[in-house]
Amino acid sequence: MQARIKWVDNAMFIGESGSGHSVVMDGPEESGGKNLGIRPMEMMLLGMGGCTAFDVVHILKKSRQQVISCIAELDAQRAETIPKVFTHIHVHFIIKGNNLIEKQVARAVSLSAEKYCSASIMLGESVNITHDFHIENTN
Repeated sequence: MQARIKWVDNAMFIGESGSGHSVVMDGPEESGGKNLGIRPMEMMLLGMGGCTAFDVVHILKKSRQQVISCIAELDAQRAETIPKVFTHIHVHFIIKGNNLIEKQVARAVSLSAEKYCSASIMLGESVNITHDFHIENTN
């Protein structure tokens, strides 16, 4: 996996992924930015959220659950002093589907957290990460 970060000006950078996608990162005005892009630590949180949500949906589909939507809401706390690392991340899944089985959803969340989501597992080495879920059955 490769990535390239290019400085544009002030606190703005363009991140280019090895797969050919780009994203703008920018800082707040008090740090010299223009607030025109996402912050790097937000990117890290989004990456973890995307990784675990991908796993949960994939595992649920493999177990023949009829998933209609999956939302992962992440709430992160950071240290007060530099480096302002994440100290706690809570992931709340809202999973909507037809006749979803709670045991299967719990299993999918657990497998993602403990076995499959490389981002969660890597961050979990130094961050307290918790998960819970809410099921919205349409039938």
